[in-house]
Amino acid sequence: MSIRQLLNDERADLIALLGELSDAEWETPSLCAGWRVRDVVGHLLYDEISPIGYARIAARCRMDTDRVNAHLVDRVQDLPPAQLLARFERSGQRITRMWPSLGLADMTVHHQDIRRPLGRPRTIPADRLVAVLEHPDPFARPGRFTRGLRLVATDVEWASGTGPEVRGPGEALALAMVGRPVALDELTGDGVAALRERHAV
Repeated sequence: MSIRQLLNDERADLIALLGELSDAEWETPSLCAGWRVRDVVGHLLYDEISPIGYARIAARCRMDTDRVNAHLVDRVQDLPPAQLLARFERSGQRITRMWPSLGLADMTVHHQDIRRPLGRPRTIPADRLVAVLEHPDPFARPGRFTRGLRLVATDVEWASGTGPEVRGPGEALALAMVGRPVALDELTGDGVAALRERHAV
């Protein structure tokens, strides 16, 4: 299956989840520091912006990723959940069609950023999970967490790197690779201590 189709499927699953949420759940803090569920969705609305429009926003934000993300969230801060969801459904892939592996990584991790605090676990389809493990979001600088470690998924066929081993569910590895410490307790191996230290910096 193509990366683009995997992204389409992940997006459809996230839309289905969002359609089930109560107003209170939309206001729940996500795994992204300072962001509620609604703010994560506001961030994902970057796909309704043209590449040229996005470049202009990035230029105004001095090419600072954190500033860009804050701008994307702030611009839809006053919208009710129903409108956020409607815009997300219509947003298409104006940005991610240019880099679908990045879109899949970002969408999948943010999907878990929403699900975990809400107590709505899921099993990420293996093909999507492996694709995210193979190509984590480079803007999250995964190398700062994974360098010198061997990561081994215990629920899908995937391993990468050399050094002290970190083993565990693919979802936990995918989250740890991009700075989410929430799943560190699900991991085992001689490399976990180093991974914890890197998350604490």
